[in-house]
Amino acid sequence: MYKLLIVDDEPLVQVGVKSMINWDKFDIDVIGMASNGEQAIKIIDNSFPDIIITDVKMPIMGE
Repeated sequence: MYKLLIVDDEPLVQVGVKSMINWDKFDIDVIGMASNGEQAIKIIDNSFPDIIITDVKMPIMGE
């Protein structure tokens, strides 16, 4: 199973990305969601996701 991390500073976008696709159908497990780059790096260091869907411009490390 592939591991997916969703990174976006908008909670509605996070929930939308998570719910709009049946990830299990594609053998993908959503391992977490982060609202900034700092949180994302912590999750990446601990969980080693295979796929990251991210917003480019976010608070804390977005620029």
